Amino acid sequence: MNLGFFFIPRHLLWILLAPPLMSVAGCDEAIYTSVMNEFCLQHFELEMEVLGKSLWCDWGDTAGFYTDVTNCTALVAAKLGCFWPNHLVDHLFIGIHKKYFRNCSVTGRLPADPPFPILCSLLFIPLLITLLMTALVVWRSKRSEGIV
Repeated sequence: MNLGFFFIPRHLLWILLAPPLMSVAGCDEAIYTSVMNEFCLQHFELEMEVLGKSLWCDWGDTAGFYTDVTNCTALVAAKLGCFWPNHLVDHLFIGIHKKYFRNCSVTGRLPADPPFPILCSLLFIPLLITLLMTALVVWRSKRSEGIV
């Protein structure tokens, strides 16, 4: 009796059934995106609007909201059986950064020019030293005494 004959249909059955079962067990990106937008993103947007546009770049005020949206996306991914982080979460955070943190600098303050007196001293002192040294070299080159 050939036992290999009985195993071929069973393997063929698994090959036919595995792809549909894998798609059922996988992450449904459409549902994941809608749940993320409905629960995580809307809550974050409400908190940021209450905070006010003038404080969006203050990391001390926004760090809690940012942590909440990060944890929310991770919890939603765990409940729906999705991997975290993934490209959908990346797109969500890119959108958040484009909308809320686009004009923020790394330190939390916008870069600005120094006050006028400091700017003038930083520009004119090196310029005067350069002119003075050039004049000294020209003056010394015209005097030939002491040179052998």
